[in-house]
Amino acid sequence: MHCDVFIVGAGPAGLTAAMYGARAGFSVIVADPGLPGGQTTMTHQIDNYPGFPDGIDGFTLGDLFSAQAKKWGAEIVTENVVSVVSPHGPWQIKTDKNEYTAKALIIASGTQPKHIGFPGEEEFVGRGVSYCGTCDGPLYRGKTVAVLGGGNTALQEASFLSRFVEKIYLIHRRDTYRAQQVLADDINGNPKITPVLNASVKEIYGGDLVRGIRVLREGKEEDIAVDGVFIFLGHTPNTLFCEGLPAVDDNGRLITNEDLECSSPGLFAIGDVRSKKVYQVATAVGDGAAVIHSVQEYLKTVK
Repeated sequence: MHCDVFIVGAGPAGLTAAMYGARAGFSVIVADPGLPGGQTTMTHQIDNYPGFPDGIDGFTLGDLFSAQAKKWGAEIVTENVVSVVSPHGPWQIKTDKNEYTAKALIIASGTQPKHIGFPGEEEFVGRGVSYCGTCDGPLYRGKTVAVLGGGNTALQEASFLSRFVEKIYLIHRRDTYRAQQVLADDINGNPKITPVLNASVKEIYGGDLVRGIRVLREGKEEDIAVDGVFIFLGHTPNTLFCEGLPAVDDNGRLITNEDLECSSPGLFAIGDVRSKKVYQVATAVGDGAAVIHSVQEYLKTVK
């Protein structure tokens, strides 16, 4: 199957690009193995996206993005892209179900939660270790959990989890949070959340299920009894399918020029998979809108 523009990833960036591309008259295909909306679908409340003064849940926002892209003619397929190749001609894209060709390729594949490698982390995934409070929070109703991290996501998820759990230990390796002050204020005023600062994780332990977490604080090891551990310590870009094609930064994110084009002609990157300073839904949408202008200019040079 051939199209003008193929987009890998159906998050806010990819779906915005799909809408703008379809409106510009291009045939557009978007591939994503998950639900349209990307990581926004796992966010219970988004308060900083313009146009929603009372906030909006991520699943609903993702659904709106998808509906608008489809309205203008973009096709969204539930497929996982496994490889992309450009042998001096149209891009060749292989998914787990089909093969496609495209004149231009936009990578908007986003990121996934980073697995740190603490002793016990992988052992207890699905048995007390989670990377999604929105997904698994209700399973810990009335229980005690640890949340690892000090950024926006960690504090947002801790606040959400406090709706269900009895107590939260918020463990962060620094003495101050990296999150926005409004989120820190919310955490500091929540009686269910106990900050554990200047602490590094040594081990997650248990039997059939997680029973506790061991931390190092002020030179001393402490055991904290918990029923679950929620980890929010960064993200890994989803770029395995294009490994070796574009240049990447030290974190593995794709490097682009000001036109959002990668080091390979006809290859563009937008959203959280792109190397930049700010990662928000609003900046992802901005990338998605801007990239189509660059794609238009590129396609003028392609027969």
